[in-house]
Amino acid sequence: MKTRLESLVLSTTLAGVLAVLIVGCSKPPEPIAVPPPSMTVGTVIDDSVITASVKSALLADPDVKSFDLKVETRKGEVLLSGFVDNQMQIDHAIIVTRGVSGVTNIDNKMSLKGAATTVGNKIDDGIVTTRVKAALLADENVKSLDIAVVTRKGEVQLSGFVDNQSQIERVLAVARGIEGVSSVSNEMSLKK
Repeated sequence: MKTRLESLVLSTTLAGVLAVLIVGCSKPPEPIAVPPPSMTVGTVIDDSVITASVKSALLADPDVKSFDLKVETRKGEVLLSGFVDNQMQIDHAIIVTRGVSGVTNIDNKMSLKGAATTVGNKIDDGIVTTRVKAALLADENVKSLDIAVVTRKGEVQLSGFVDNQSQIERVLAVARGIEGVSSVSNEMSLKK
């Protein structure tokens, strides 16, 4: 009985793996993303290191670690976005970021929260954020991985670096079309 059960589990597992492999093999190859001419592999790596260093510095600071901030970097310019309680928190996050090696400029796109959020609001905001991210990922004209999405009480804040103004307009249109979005705040920047 035990041997039969083991062979059934093994054959089911193998069938599943084969199905995944067959489906994966029949998929056309994805085009390889080539960085824009102004970005070298070294610059991309440097930006990744700066982003990781800024995130680490923000998490290590007891006055900043609880903030809901997104960090993105392009050519040493750090984009800080998200929601905080007051101007002092914005100033402190900028000071911490400025202290990180490699940061050439800081683009402050942080917003003040306003009134307190309930657990229900947080769950609803999570659903809205997921819907916006999924819609951006499904849109062929948008590279959603380059765009951060933060939602607070139905207000969606979009930040990141994009190629051109038409991409910004498309991202805004997609986000505005999502159920549960009350307003959209554009904090995106054009790549330099």
